Amino acid sequence: MPAFSLSATTLDTPDPQGLARFSQRLLGGPIVDPDPEWATLRPEGGGPGLSFQREERQVRPVWPAGPGDPQMQVHLDIAVDDLEAAVAAAVAAGATVAEFQPQDDVRVCLDPAGHPFCLFLP
Repeated sequence: MPAFSLSATTLDTPDPQGLARFSQRLLGGPIVDPDPEWATLRPEGGGPGLSFQREERQVRPVWPAGPGDPQMQVHLDIAVDDLEAAVAAAVAAGATVAEFQPQDDVRVCLDPAGHPFCLFLP
C-alpha cells in the first residue's frame, strides 16, 4: 500500500488571495503559492494547509440548504477558546453569522465566498 498524507483542503473561490487573507486573519500562518489562481495557507507548526483556487463560476452554498439549493459539500470546524470573541473577530475579518444556528455551543459563519464554517468550544 502506498503512503498517503493529506497536504491541504482546497476551497473554490473567485478570489483566492482574498479568501486566503481572510483565513489568515483567523488561523494565522504564512500564505504560500501567492498566485492570482491559487494560494495556500500553512499552519505555523506544519501539517495540512488550507488552499484556495480560482473558480469564477463558484456557486455559494445555501445554509441550511433546502430542496434544489446548492449544498455545502465540506465545511471547516475551528476550535476557539472564547466563542463570542471569536465570532466578533470573524465578522471583523469579513465573515457573516448564519441566520440558522443548530447548536448553542457552536456558531455557523460564512466566509466571504459563502463557505460555511463552524466556530466551537472544544
